[in-house]
Parts: sequence; C-alpha cells; structure tokens
Amino acid sequence: MPRTRLTAQERQEQLVAAAITAFSQGGYAGTTTDQVARLAGVSQPYVIRIFRTKQELFLAACQRATDRIEDAWRAAAAEEPTLANLGRAYRELFAETDMFTVLLQGFSAGSDPVIGEQVRGNFGRLYRLVQELTGATPVETRDFFSAGMLLTVLAAMRAVGPDAPAPAADWVTELMGTFD
Repeated sequence: MPRTRLTAQERQEQLVAAAITAFSQGGYAGTTTDQVARLAGVSQPYVIRIFRTKQELFLAACQRATDRIEDAWRAAAAEEPTLANLGRAYRELFAETDMFTVLLQGFSAGSDPVIGEQVRGNFGRLYRLVQELTGATPVETRDFFSAGMLLTVLAAMRAVGPDAPAPAADWVTELMGTFD
C-alpha cells in the first residue's frame, strides 16, 4: 500500500501534536527533539529543519494549546456569551489532557525570557478575550481565571478528564460540583 504524502502544513501539525504529547510528559528541559521526532514518526533533523530549535517547537506547542482554548471560547460565546458558558467549553477540553499539562509546562518555563514573553502574552490575550466576549469586570475575570487555573491543575494531575481514575476521589467530586 503506497504511503500518503503529507503536505508541509499537515506535517507541521503532526509535529506540534507530537510536541504537545512529549512536552506534557517531560517538560521543556526534559524533552528532546528526538523524542518528538519518534512520536511523529520522522527524523530528528526533519524536526529541526521545520522548527530550527527545541524552543521554537515548544513555543508552537504552547501556542497551539492557547489557540485551542481561544477557539473553544469564541465558539461558546457565539452561542451564549457568558462566563458560565465559557467555563463549560473549557471543561469540555478535558479530553485533550496533554494540552493542559503543556500549558503548565509553559508557565513553569516562564523564567526563560523568550518562553516567558510568549506565555505571559498568551495568558494576557486570553484574559482580555474573556472580557471582550462576556463583558466581565476585572474581578469577575480574575475569579474566572482563578477557577480555570484550578481546573488546569486538576486536568494536568489527571484528576479529571479521560485519564482520571474512576470513580473520582471524593474531594475531586466535591470540588468539581462547585463549578455547576
């Protein structure tokens, strides 16, 4: 059976998806471009040819996670522009557990000047987007993001989402009930 040749855009998408998985498991410092290449089924020199550096690949993974959240929030706001609806859309992303972990990896690598600039910018962009979409006040937006960070941590710990143990721990069930 002949192999289907991917377009450059499709290959780049494949590499970013593999990078999200790899970086979510090993973090920025603990992940190599070779690990990403193996997950994507390509050579390590190919990864470097597309992204030039591990840092650029990591930034692309962090950007993809942020873009997924933005897309989910824009779609939710098109239906009902409320904080509650954006929160539901965020919880629906739990199926993409690695995305939450790579976000946290990006935040923890924020002391790197280049990574920090991007993750702070992405976070600020999402903050302003929530205000734009919902008309929320700064206090309401802060509370929304505080709850969102808790959800991000729970998802990264695999306490919620498809990889979470069943049944959930009683404290997880209680905590998640506060979001209804």
